[in-house]
Amino acid sequence: MVDDWRKVTLTLSLVMLACGSTAGVSLAQQAGSPATAAPQPGRELGAQPQPTDVDRMPDSVPPVTSIGHTFKVTPIKGLSRPFSMAFVPDGSILVTERAGRLRVVRNGVLDPKPIAGIPDVLDTRLKGLQDIALHPRFSENRLIYFTYYKLKPGEKDVATAVLGRARWDGGASLTDVKDVFVSDAWCATPSAARIAFDRDGRTLYLAIGVPIRLNRPGTAQPEDSQNPSNHAGKILRLNDDGSVPADNPFVGREGYKPEIYALGIRNSLGLFVHPQTGELWEHENGPMGGDEINIIRAGKNYGWPVVSYGRAYSGDLTGDTSGPLTPEHGAPGMESPFLFWVPSIAPSGFLFYTGEKFESWKGNLFVGGMRGMVFQRIVLNPKGQPVARESMLTDLKQRIRDIRQSPDGLIYLLTDENHGALLKLEPVGK
Repeated sequence: MVDDWRKVTLTLSLVMLACGSTAGVSLAQQAGSPATAAPQPGRELGAQPQPTDVDRMPDSVPPVTSIGHTFKVTPIKGLSRPFSMAFVPDGSILVTERAGRLRVVRNGVLDPKPIAGIPDVLDTRLKGLQDIALHPRFSENRLIYFTYYKLKPGEKDVATAVLGRARWDGGASLTDVKDVFVSDAWCATPSAARIAFDRDGRTLYLAIGVPIRLNRPGTAQPEDSQNPSNHAGKILRLNDDGSVPADNPFVGREGYKPEIYALGIRNSLGLFVHPQTGELWEHENGPMGGDEINIIRAGKNYGWPVVSYGRAYSGDLTGDTSGPLTPEHGAPGMESPFLFWVPSIAPSGFLFYTGEKFESWKGNLFVGGMRGMVFQRIVLNPKGQPVARESMLTDLKQRIRDIRQSPDGLIYLLTDENHGALLKLEPVGK
């Protein structure tokens, strides 16, 4: 098995840049090669693939043989640009669609009628309705939380990230729908808003991205990620009613929004609280190269747009609409990533697997690739350091948007396509 992992590492070394939380050194650097391979030209984050029959999920998928497991994939079709999902105690699955629809899957069948009650959203440049999470005491209070982008009055394409809350009793509509937090990160460019509840059951984290520069007054810019007086490019920490926890790191500090938990974030499309350590983990899209995983700690600065392992979409080391301000990979007072990718895979969806169904995968990280159209497994050694990656499901040619572990230990994926699907992964023979 050790030899197998060595083969995987060597095969993927051109695209894998694994680094410890302090060293930040790639495999290429360890081998004495240049620090990074030349990034491949990538599509700007805001650009959309054209709808074609290519994005249609087949009705059945042949069993997939990977390192550790052979698994079957069961597609549940009928979704359009799904973004996130949440597992309900009764066994159903709630799924958000970016256009502003909330869907439900029961017993493996998608209800053709959306659940009513979601507020109007701006579904432009990858915004719209995004993440969803159940309150930790959902069985008692029936509360669900979701993020969406609210249109700015008087504008046609400017919106900001909102944390919404509602009650759902399992029926055809939501009740008690309200905005519990409205950010000030008004933007006309792509932006993501992911949420994760902490283990205390009363606080949650909200990541708000701002990846692209646009010369438009009154809208958020990448440089705002370093500005503590607004919410853009930050991870916020909120109570479940949207108020500010008294122990947030910047409470009472002049010039700082009290909601801020960490800053210097580009655009986070993966966020979870580690089920074993309680640490907050996130990954974010870099520009051309420089996608990264970070372990988020209170009050820390994660560098964007001052430093990055990526470069502008133009290929320049800095500047343009998308590049960092300097060509440096690190700077004093700014945290190094736990792991980074060059070229980019545009990661979306993030899971630390703890189940029993995929025994050989327990303790591994899983990330979806939007640009790479890949489902990627990251192997951690006993010290928690990344040592290898395995890429799967590339033959589907589907953009992977979200990854979740179900209560029974299976893995579910969402494909970000016009003809999207919920994919259930089950090990063969279990």
